[in-house]
Amino acid sequence: MRHMTEDDKYFFDLWGYLVVENALTPEEVGACNAALDHHGEQIRPRSLDDPLARGSKTLTGTGGRLELTGMLGWERPWCEPFRNLLVHPNIVNYMYEMMGPGYRLDHGPLLIAAKEGTEGHQLHGAGEPLNACVNYFHQNGRMFCGGVTVAWQFTDVNPGDGGFCCVPGSHKSNYRAPKGVLTVENDRGCVKQVAMKAGDVLLFCEGTSHGTLPWKGAGERRSVLYKFAAGFMARAGGPHTSPESRWGEFTKDMTEEQRAVMLGPYIHGPQRHGIGAK
Repeated sequence: MRHMTEDDKYFFDLWGYLVVENALTPEEVGACNAALDHHGEQIRPRSLDDPLARGSKTLTGTGGRLELTGMLGWERPWCEPFRNLLVHPNIVNYMYEMMGPGYRLDHGPLLIAAKEGTEGHQLHGAGEPLNACVNYFHQNGRMFCGGVTVAWQFTDVNPGDGGFCCVPGSHKSNYRAPKGVLTVENDRGCVKQVAMKAGDVLLFCEGTSHGTLPWKGAGERRSVLYKFAAGFMARAGGPHTSPESRWGEFTKDMTEEQRAVMLGPYIHGPQRHGIGAK
């Protein structure tokens, strides 16, 4: 199990995001890509009738991003690589350090893919308007982050390619982001594109202003996002009970550790347990 180092804590607290390099082996990346290829006919582009660029001239593109969900409920063996990512040993300790014991999957996973010309996504997040479930604070010597997105990278993202971008440090900002920052039309250089390699994993606080830049890379962008929340917090709606009622019958054959991450939110009652608990 990889542990969150003091350097990791410093940079996550400073920036609101962190890249953990080589979190996946080439074999794990290959298994995930093979599963996505096997279900490739299910991948659908978003319509530009409802553009994520939201009218930004900087973020506009010639096509909508490609999306796919439902991986956890796929038939075996194709579901297994994505179920394993719920409790991957290279993120579990990070989840505990950021959100405390008993972290849970709030929604996702979602494949976000892009080919050359794919539009960007206007920046959002940072608790605008106020959203207490994605708050960030530091108390008694440790951080607390209400919502953490874990974005696994299955292809390289080089400098200048586009893709994920954010305003480092905005998870602690006390003022609303100017429109020019959100549209990246007048950001004064504060919006940063994050370069990553296949096998890296990006963890970012949902309170950080984040979005995507138009994809200019020669290859395809492939990121799968898991939206995690602290065990007692709910971001997405739905039944807040057993994994079966919240997600579906496919959860019955998950491991005990995987099922623990699929529980609905609560704080009172029996202690949350499993891989997310200490």
